[in-house]
Amino acid sequence: MTFRRSTFGVLSLLLVTGTALAAQDTPPLPEVGEFDFGKMWTFEYPPVEHFESTYGIDASPEWFEQIRMAALRIPGCSASFVSPHGLVVTNHHCARGSVAAVTRDGENLLDDGFVARTLDEERPIPNVYADQLLAALDVTDEIESGLERADIEARLQGEYGADARVQFVPLYNGGRTSAYVFRRFTDVRLVAAVELGMGFFGGDPDNFTYPRYALDYAFYRIYDDDGTPFETEHWFRWGNGVEEGEPIFMVGNPGPTNRLLTVAQLEYQRDLLVPGRKAWFDSRLSALRDAYAADPETGERLGLRNQAFSLSNSLKAYTGRLAALSNPEIMLRKQAAEVALIEDAADAGIAGSRVTELLDGLAQLQMQKRELGDAMNAFYQVGNGTYGSRAILRGIRVAQMEAARAAGQDSAVAELRAAVLSLEDHPADLEEDLLALRLRDLERYLGADDPLVASTLEGRSPEGAATVLLGASALGSQADMAKAFDAGGVPADDPMVRFASALLPRLAANLGATSPLDARERELDATLGRLRFDVYGTRIAPDATSSPRITDGVVRGYDFNGTRAPTHTTMFGIYDRYWSHLGSSDEWLLPERWLPVPEGLDLSTKLNFVSTTDSYGGNSGSPALTRDLEIVGLNFDRNIEGLSRDFIYLPDQGRNVMVDVRAIRHTLDVVYDADRIVLEIDSGTMAETEEEADRIRGMGGG
Repeated sequence: MTFRRSTFGVLSLLLVTGTALAAQDTPPLPEVGEFDFGKMWTFEYPPVEHFESTYGIDASPEWFEQIRMAALRIPGCSASFVSPHGLVVTNHHCARGSVAAVTRDGENLLDDGFVARTLDEERPIPNVYADQLLAALDVTDEIESGLERADIEARLQGEYGADARVQFVPLYNGGRTSAYVFRRFTDVRLVAAVELGMGFFGGDPDNFTYPRYALDYAFYRIYDDDGTPFETEHWFRWGNGVEEGEPIFMVGNPGPTNRLLTVAQLEYQRDLLVPGRKAWFDSRLSALRDAYAADPETGERLGLRNQAFSLSNSLKAYTGRLAALSNPEIMLRKQAAEVALIEDAADAGIAGSRVTELLDGLAQLQMQKRELGDAMNAFYQVGNGTYGSRAILRGIRVAQMEAARAAGQDSAVAELRAAVLSLEDHPADLEEDLLALRLRDLERYLGADDPLVASTLEGRSPEGAATVLLGASALGSQADMAKAFDAGGVPADDPMVRFASALLPRLAANLGATSPLDARERELDATLGRLRFDVYGTRIAPDATSSPRITDGVVRGYDFNGTRAPTHTTMFGIYDRYWSHLGSSDEWLLPERWLPVPEGLDLSTKLNFVSTTDSYGGNSGSPALTRDLEIVGLNFDRNIEGLSRDFIYLPDQGRNVMVDVRAIRHTLDVVYDADRIVLEIDSGTMAETEEEADRIRGMGGG
């Protein structure tokens, strides 16, 4: 696909989008890249022609079906079947919560790792599921003709089974709608996981960087409703790796991207939304790290380390997004695409004025949203019980409970009472820090003279006010709150209840102001999305939506810092990092079983590699496949240059980072002595015990 090179000046576009720049300051528009909007292809619009012309493969319906049915969506990540007996591989960081959830008293599976030596030892994981995509269908015409979604869902459940889950997925910003039909597996068991020190080797300093030396993998098994391993015809055979220049295909569930947003929408994100989010993640991460460092044992019990990992990942991602939005070259590319759309729409018989009308409408909305931007940042995540003050959340629930009681809503009162009583404490210092941070947010964005801020701080600093509020409130701890309820309830003049009672109307007012703007923005986005689809069709991939996508690319290194990043790293790098940083940092420490170097471990084994495939958050655990659909890697990260993919796909330097299957198999065999898994990925044969696996392998069965 090619975009027309605009004959408009940049100024004409900037006037359309409401951006004021002096004409003499505007550089010429760049060319619009063929894949600036990315290559996150959907299964209802398979890129058959692109795959065939680019890679010379027979991209048949059966080829796509095998990919679709062997891939899985798990909470927040991706995974895939790698045996006919329900064995599943994903990233360790995707399984980190599962490892913690199945850890028993006296164990520390996160740090020590886990291998189920028998089928019976595979541990059921609570509240984890895996979704398999049975079908992906464009139902736009049906919906626009007036057919109810419930009727479409009933029809699909009649075709695919009453237990099938139907998800309606908006594509092209709502310009098209697809129905995705999933089978959900709820009996998921942990089979193996490396140590946290290996799965997250290099820690936060190495996150979003390359070269990398992480062994980020774990194995699950899917069990059927009768408690036996799930038997499937669709699974990926274990490959022997790939080398520089070879094409790969990756399937997974990338999280929502913003590639189809207009320039005005991106400028709003650059100036208000992204900086606000970045500041929030930064401050809460510091509080969590301080709390964990003060009491690691309690922090481990409460999951503070995992929470900090999550925040750290988000902080780096938002840092990369802000850098991308502040890059003039990227913004010019986005501006050029808008100009090209105006011209290409005219070529397609659509009045260019229709495009400019939509762009102008969205630009005007951004101006209105800017007026509400401070409140948006002040109240962001205000009721979050994980990363926010528990006292604030208790205050909100108590205030809501009193409102429900006054309205005679007894069932709501009972539900709120149960919820607030079950809310456990943060460590005391962390709770005080999180409350102070919220008060600091209110002061920063609303101003010290704001009535809510002034009445809460009463001339104190946010830190001082937090200390006073918690000391005087019955909601500062779970025990004090329970005593208050036993004594007849939390007093109406409790300082945290007063704060929450003043806060709730402000939240409601903010929601009342932003909701109509958000609704109008969705409407304009969808209209522009339909128009773009009418012009380009499926030649432009839609934004990611946390739903299954397939993407393509090539294994390739890249130039950076005056040198060249290699295509592959090897296991030599693990020990190089360990010895280089020993005594200076804990991020590259090695678990006990890795010291000294295990006998038989070949340090020249390929460990991590990079490619140009289009990945994003949610693609963690995505299998990288050859044209013959052998799995050759597991996606687990992007380099820092790839963080711009939220807005634009630039393959010159942006890379996704993967664990090489050669390192996975070799370490399973030599370091973890996981003969059952090695046998199964080699031959598709499942053994119930390690002894049975050894016998089969000894007979030449794997």
